[in-house]
Amino acid sequence: MGQKGRGTVWRIQPRFDGQTRQEADDGWGGLEDDRLRSEEAAAPATVVVEEQVRSILSRNDSPDVGFDLSINPYRGCEHGCIYCYARPTHSYLGLSPGLDFETHIVGKVNAAQRLRQALSKPGYRPVALNIGSVTDAYQPAERQLRITRSLIEVLAEFRHPFSIITKSAGIMRDIDLLAPLAAQGLVAVYLSVTTMDPALARILEPRAASPLRRLEAMSALTQAGIPVGVSVSPVIPFLNEPDIERVVEAAAAAGASSGFSIPLRLPWEVAPLFEQWLGTHFPERAGRVMARLRDMRGGKVNDARFGHRMRGEGVWADMMRQRFAAACRRHGLVQQRTPLDDSRFEAPARASKGQDEAGAPTQIALF
Repeated sequence: MGQKGRGTVWRIQPRFDGQTRQEADDGWGGLEDDRLRSEEAAAPATVVVEEQVRSILSRNDSPDVGFDLSINPYRGCEHGCIYCYARPTHSYLGLSPGLDFETHIVGKVNAAQRLRQALSKPGYRPVALNIGSVTDAYQPAERQLRITRSLIEVLAEFRHPFSIITKSAGIMRDIDLLAPLAAQGLVAVYLSVTTMDPALARILEPRAASPLRRLEAMSALTQAGIPVGVSVSPVIPFLNEPDIERVVEAAAAAGASSGFSIPLRLPWEVAPLFEQWLGTHFPERAGRVMARLRDMRGGKVNDARFGHRMRGEGVWADMMRQRFAAACRRHGLVQQRTPLDDSRFEAPARASKGQDEAGAPTQIALF
């Protein structure tokens, strides 16, 4: 049973919750009838909570992603993508990775202040930095809170290179900030496009921009001189996997110059959430999808080992990589991320004291 505009209606129990709950039929009606009535009556609205954070930079220790630091302006994401690997992070808040993840959003309202403090430290040196690696920096809450825009303003002030990954057309609002940075080699944007089928997108990513709108954003960014890549991720066997070539072709036509692709992985609570969703929307394919996923993950639904989690293994994972690589070659997309220039970084306070650091320009390669 689904709910319009939501990826799931299941408030799955967070894994750190010490209490175990089990439903029991009290003889006054079927459990399934009670559950459906409860879900239909709830229809919860999105709640956005403002939070003051102590720090905003998160360090990455995985060799599978090509950035050293990440910034996530929000916790939770209203887009409601059922496959989102970030859902389990809501367990740390004592909230459900299911419905709570997409209805209980936390906005880090002092993020820009914390970023300015971090970049101003005397020992700080620029490294590869990404915005939006865990939850989308341009989800609906950004329209009012404008946290992401304030972060870009700080990065522009320090001339710090960074990348953004999003599936929202809302990024077009910030072209006025991003275009001058792109002219200095300081920013690259990656749009996630999982399918060209709007009907599939509507249930897979219910509150994200439509595929067409994402391509429109890609075109607008490209026309403004901002380098754009496409992320065809995650690839789900028998669902959006047949669409790999169509997405690459459409992205190239919209101006994308690079691309990457990651097969589906289902960590922690994401696995039962996805399986329930799959059984609801695609019962005739559910068995095949899960079997193929396990074929690509060593018999599991998730392989968290460094060097494996972003690639998958076996003949089917290899075949999908080959298809994606061939599509990229056919349409002129490279599979390397845009290199950015870190030689322009300058803390304003240091510059005002004449403490500009000398040295030859260097490049940092994202991913």
